[in-house]
Amino acid sequence: MEEKKTFDKNSIIGFTLVALILIWMMYMNPTEDIVPEETKTEQVESTPQEKPSLDKVKNTPEIAQGSNSSLQDSVKNELARREYGAFAYSAIKDFAIEDATTNIENEVIELEVSNKGGQIVEAKMKQHDTYKGEPIFLIKDGNASFNISFEASDGRTYNTRDLYFEPSLSSENGNQTLSMKAKVSEVEFLEFFYELKPDDYMMNFRIRSQGLSNIISSETADLKWEVKALRKAKSISYENRYTEIVYLYENDKDDYTGQGDEAVEEDEQIEWVAFKQHFFTSVLLTDTPFSSGKMTSRNLVQDEQVDTLYTKNFLAEVPLKLNNGEFSESMNWYHGPSDFKILSDYERSLDEIVPLGWGLFGWINRYIFIPFFTFLSSSLPSYGLAIIVMTIVVRIVLSPITYKSYLSQAKMKVLKPEINEINEKYKDNAMKKQQETMKLYSKTGVSPLAGCIPALLQIPVFYALFQFFPSAFDLRQKGFLWADDLSSYDVIFEWDTYIPLVSWAYGNHVSLFPILASVAIFFYTQMTAGQNMQQSSQPGMPNMKVIMYFAPFVMLIFFNNYASGLSLYYFISNLITIGIMLVIKHVIIDDKKILAKIEEKKKKPKKKKGKLGRKFQEIMEQAAEQQKKKQNEKEDNSKGGNKKIDKK
Repeated sequence: MEEKKTFDKNSIIGFTLVALILIWMMYMNPTEDIVPEETKTEQVESTPQEKPSLDKVKNTPEIAQGSNSSLQDSVKNELARREYGAFAYSAIKDFAIEDATTNIENEVIELEVSNKGGQIVEAKMKQHDTYKGEPIFLIKDGNASFNISFEASDGRTYNTRDLYFEPSLSSENGNQTLSMKAKVSEVEFLEFFYELKPDDYMMNFRIRSQGLSNIISSETADLKWEVKALRKAKSISYENRYTEIVYLYENDKDDYTGQGDEAVEEDEQIEWVAFKQHFFTSVLLTDTPFSSGKMTSRNLVQDEQVDTLYTKNFLAEVPLKLNNGEFSESMNWYHGPSDFKILSDYERSLDEIVPLGWGLFGWINRYIFIPFFTFLSSSLPSYGLAIIVMTIVVRIVLSPITYKSYLSQAKMKVLKPEINEINEKYKDNAMKKQQETMKLYSKTGVSPLAGCIPALLQIPVFYALFQFFPSAFDLRQKGFLWADDLSSYDVIFEWDTYIPLVSWAYGNHVSLFPILASVAIFFYTQMTAGQNMQQSSQPGMPNMKVIMYFAPFVMLIFFNNYASGLSLYYFISNLITIGIMLVIKHVIIDDKKILAKIEEKKKKPKKKKGKLGRKFQEIMEQAAEQQKKKQNEKEDNSKGGNKKIDKK
């Protein structure tokens, strides 16, 4: 009898609560048939806090214990209809749980897909760690959002992030597939379909619908994909330098948002959008190009002492064209390394994500340095040794250019006494001094530009390598000597105190490789300055003393936070160049022989000048004549002025 009383008491409480909820619901939300149009709009756009929550009803223990389940179901159905509209069918099912997720994974990546929104809420790299040894997540803890919004005939604007999706996981031929359906009924639904192949970072992703043509009223839907890029490297500023949006449009054109605090790019016929971080990236690809796209990148690192978790906020907005009110989009999703070899194998121009340099510089990296370094790293026991061997080979290949440059400097050194005589003789007549100097160069067959041209020829190689080493994924977390990661800075001493100016420019540590590279560059510039010192005093020529100290200073300060692999390359490169130049100076080139050749050249009859030479001589003569004329006019004016003074 006591049990019966208790049951009756719970039933009465349950009925009372349900009745109160229904009365309150009717009071707050009158029947749609008698509600003005303005009120309907307010009901659709109101937040969950402003209306009864379906989740609260689900979690009410008194109702759950009640005996009248049909009344409880009615309440749930009514709340679901008001909150989720046409998709209320999914909202009352058992899978409609806020935090419920389904895992889909292979050997290289593990993904979690949420029942709420049907979107990826966690993307974990299974074979890579952060600099702290922790797992790498591209998506985690709500840093990403994927949403599709569309208008419906009931006046609502639906957002997929608010809908519940029913998961269905299966495996076939080693492929894992996950179907996520937001249902209107058992045969009417919106589906997100994920398919992951073994050992592959690329995932098939399809969006389709069935039976929604009577519900969806718009001809297009708006897709928004947003990610806050998580920090993964020791230096957040260095990592942020290589973090940006890259996208492909109009078949073969690629562009990027750059490194500004906020950048917006808009283009048409978008084929893929990549949220690129330094060594990892997330890419959304489509089989049928999006008609347009707007990409927004916002820098989140304003203060390195405070902003330590995220680097940039990425947002991509593209339209989806509906077919008679139905979705039918075939896409792909990539979450993985920004590795040139992996990305290029997909043959969808994804290798453009890796910043190898534009034009000739990129060509050198793609077809020379990347294949060569791949061969060396697979043959040698250390990536550091691969860098050293690669540097040696590059310097040997460029040694003929180095020889030409030094030979030009040696000739200038031999001519220095004669040039000094010209400078002294015509010190008050700059034009005449320039003419006589050019005559001497022409007579002896020496060109002051002969030393500059070889240096210019080396620029594409140097710049290509400058782009190559920071982008080489293979160097990531590979140690050499005291450096534990060739893709990041090495440390021999560090401190915790934040010194504003020092920390901003130099960091809170000392790297040894940039110091060694700076010393090597200093000695190299001292060797090569030579006769260029005298040219620096001429108009228009750079001051070699400034250059001699500026280059080592830049290396010492700004490369302190750069990849140690790049500093190692510059150190070895300059050491080898110094050695080559010492051999050229003391073994190959003889100043006496050079002087003898120059004297012999003077005795030979002058060759007839070409059109360019004659034109240059005419210009020089005309300039000299004009200067002489101005000088005479100046002297005449001066004499005339003196005569007037005498008359007074």
